[in-house]
Amino acid sequence: MSQYLNYQGQTISIGDTVRVHQRIVEEKKSRIQVFEGVVIAIRGKQNGRSFVVRKIASGSIGVEKIFPVMLPSIEKIEVKRKGQVRRSKLYYLRERIGRAASKVREKSTVFETEAAA
Repeated sequence: MSQYLNYQGQTISIGDTVRVHQRIVEEKKSRIQVFEGVVIAIRGKQNGRSFVVRKIASGSIGVEKIFPVMLPSIEKIEVKRKGQVRRSKLYYLRERIGRAASKVREKSTVFETEAAA
């Protein structure tokens, strides 16, 4: 079970809130679609690695999408917020409703000045 993955120099781990920019091709036009949610699972090894992002859509409906890391239509992945979790798979978020479904504790950072003291 993997806890994190590296994508273009940035580390994405379980519990992070991410925005995945994906290119969608419709007939002759293409556009960028953004999917923002919490990473609830990472599976696979090396090139076969994929991650699952879950978001709460309108009306408290949960939507999950599986993104292979090597998918050529992924333009970029932004990490909005780092999450601190104690599980490798966050499937328990599926039973939660409303704001509790996206509630993951934010990772606290220790500043260098506090660590030196």
